[in-house]
Amino acid sequence: MGILEVKGVNKRFGGLQALGDVNLSVQENTVHAIIGPNGAGKSTLLNCLVGKLIPDTGSVMFDGQSVLGRKPHEINQMGISRVFQTPEIFGDLTVLENVLIPCFARRDGAFRMHAFETVANEAEMIEKAMTMLEDVNMADKRHMHSASMSRGDKRRLEMAMCLVQEPKLLLLDEPTAGMARADTNNTIDLLKEIKAKRDITMAIIEHDMHVVFSLADRITVLAQGTPLVEDTPENIKGHPKVREAYLGESA
Repeated sequence: MGILEVKGVNKRFGGLQALGDVNLSVQENTVHAIIGPNGAGKSTLLNCLVGKLIPDTGSVMFDGQSVLGRKPHEINQMGISRVFQTPEIFGDLTVLENVLIPCFARRDGAFRMHAFETVANEAEMIEKAMTMLEDVNMADKRHMHSASMSRGDKRRLEMAMCLVQEPKLLLLDEPTAGMARADTNNTIDLLKEIKAKRDITMAIIEHDMHVVFSLADRITVLAQGTPLVEDTPENIKGHPKVREAYLGESA
């Protein structure tokens, strides 16, 4: 059993079959990539994983609990954090202030401590946030307003905002989208460093095969909402079904 188990998931939008009988098992402490051509159902699947969409049929279990029907903050409290395709940060706040925000979560209409329920004071919260910034090499930019930063630095900041919540599973939606090659390579290195330092599982949706093959332990290929093949990166390369999905012709 994986830490994330998707079984028999189907999702339709009117006459469009977005997902068809999707089964997926993400093993703990691995990096699992989900790839496929445009319209393959990757984003729909991701939205099912975070509770944004409810499948017509099937189940999505995380660490033995269903994510279906849960609100975003409940998904977060279960130990799932999401990195969006466009970095979700607060541009009018400093880098440090951005990382402090996830220390609180709304529960029963009030803000209460979430990841740091045992933290006694503000100084300890700041120390924890600074540790996260050091881990993503942004401690020296803690007083900078985030709106003025490069896309690569915004991505690093968003990573720190996720990591400060101490997630078990990090979902990444095209984390290198819109980046220059240098920033892409820096993001790959950052994710490798994060994986080396923490017992964390990652599931990545990504179009850039350089990113996928640099990071993934396992790869699931989707086409027209249906899984084609799941295997190691070495076996995915040159696989006839994958070539057919991407190139439109059999090998």
